Amino acid sequence: MKKYETIIPAASHWSLRVRRGMQMTLTDIEGDANVGMVFYNPENLLERYNAPDTLKGQHTFKLTKGHCLYSDMGRIFASIIEDSVGWHETVSGNSHASHIAAKWGKRDYQNDRNDWMQNGHDAMLVEMAKYGLTKADIAANLNLFSRVGTDADGNMSLVEGNSPAGSSVTLRFEMDTLVMLHTCPHPLSSAASYPKKPIAILLEKAAPVEEDDSCKMSRPENQRGFANNELYYLGAEMSTDTGAEA
Repeated sequence: MKKYETIIPAASHWSLRVRRGMQMTLTDIEGDANVGMVFYNPENLLERYNAPDTLKGQHTFKLTKGHCLYSDMGRIFASIIEDSVGWHETVSGNSHASHIAAKWGKRDYQNDRNDWMQNGHDAMLVEMAKYGLTKADIAANLNLFSRVGTDADGNMSLVEGNSPAGSSVTLRFEMDTLVMLHTCPHPLSSAASYPKKPIAILLEKAAPVEEDDSCKMSRPENQRGFANNELYYLGAEMSTDTGAEA
C-alpha cells in the first residue's frame, strides 16, 4: 500500500488536495503542538468547513474520535476515526500578527529570517492565495491538539499539557477535500516563549466505510451527512457516465 510521510516544521504552513477514501494521521512530535486546519471543496471553493454546524449537529463543544467534520452544505469532509488526545477545539480561530507581537515581540522575515514568528492568520492567507482565495474566504478553523477551558466568568484559556509527545489523530476523508493547515501557535497560548512545535503527517488509503461505522452511527445527523455525500457523488458519477455515453 502506498503511503506518504512528511514533517511540517514549526511555524509553517502547507496545503494539498486529499482524495475521498484517504486518511491523514497527524502526530504531535514534541507535545503541546497546535495545528490550525480548514477544508474547502476543490470542485466548488464556496463550500468550506463549518464549525458551528459541526458542533451543534453533534451536540458537542470538543472534537474527538467518532465526530464528523461538516461543510456548510451539510456534507461531511472528514471523520475522526482515531484519536489519542481526546479533545480538539474549533472555536478560537487563528493567531494574528498582533497576538504574536503582544506576547513575544515583533519580528519579520526580512530582518529575522528563520527566527521570525509566523502567525496563523497570515499563514492561512499564503496557502489560500495559491487557489485564488482571499481573506474574505477564511472560515473558522480547527485547532487540532488544542483544548480550551472557561472560568466562572466565561473567559477562555488554553489548557496546557492537553497533547503529550507522540499524540495522534486520524482523519478519514469522505469527500475530495482541499486541506490547508499551519503549525503556528494557538491564539490563546500563554507560553513564555514563542512555541515551535513540528508535526508529522502520514497519508494512506483508508479502509472502506462499513454500515456500522462508529462515526456514521454516532449521531442521526451524521447518518444524514453521509447520505448527503452519497447523493453528491451519485450525481457526479451519473454526470460522468452520461458524458461518456454521449
